[in-house]
Order: sequence, then structure tokens, then C-alpha cells
Amino acid sequence: MSLTLYRKAHFNAAHRLFREDWSDEKNADVFGKCSNPNYHGHNYELTVGVSGSIDPETGYLIDLKRLKNIIFEEVEQPFDHKNLNIEVAEFKELNPTVENIAIVIWNKLRKRLDAKYEISVTLYETPRNFVTYNG
Repeated sequence: MSLTLYRKAHFNAAHRLFREDWSDEKNADVFGKCSNPNYHGHNYELTVGVSGSIDPETGYLIDLKRLKNIIFEEVEQPFDHKNLNIEVAEFKELNPTVENIAIVIWNKLRKRLDAKYEISVTLYETPRNFVTYNG
């Protein structure tokens, strides 16, 4: 039997979508107001799914307190109230689109969770714009 357990989290962050090798005009044309040179922010909503089998000894798929702590350490602490372009190392050379942020989060969590689990990351940039990444 396999099932999926979910944990939600939240962080606020600023970013700018742009490419340094493009002109301001091209960045504005491609990324619109998301390319504002003074940045802009979002209230990101994150849902992490962990899939696997229930441990017959504990009745847990995974200890939710442990999962909560991992998400806090790997996502909330380094991303919350940060300028992703400037303050988060993973985005020094990577455009912090919602797609790329979700992949970065998945990779950070994958390193911390046992390989026996399948994981998914759903990241809402706005209530209407979101992405799910499964690795």
C-alpha cells in the first residue's frame, strides 16, 4: 500500500525575473512587470507531498515533525523575507521563476529525505499561478 502525506508551508520573498545578457527592453517585453528593476514580492504557498508505505511499527509514513523541521530549515529559513536574486545562493545565476524555485526546493528536500520516498513540491506564487514538480 502506498499513500501520500502532505505538509504545507509559507514564505514571503521578493524577486526580479530578468536575464543580465538582455536589454531592459527585451526583459520587459518577455517578463513584463515581473522584470521591475526594483523587484516585487509574493506570498508563496508551498505544499510538499511525501509518498511511500506506512511503517508497520510506528503507523507513520514519515514523522511530520521531522518533515516540518526539514521544510523550515531548507525552505522557510533561507527564503522567507529574502530577495531571492540577491540573498539566496541558488538564484545568483538562475532566474527565480516559480518553476525554478520549485525545482530548487525539490532538490534541497530530496537531499534530506530517504530515497524510499517519492516527493512532490507544489508552489503557489499567486492563488492562480502555481507549479508542481515531481523530480
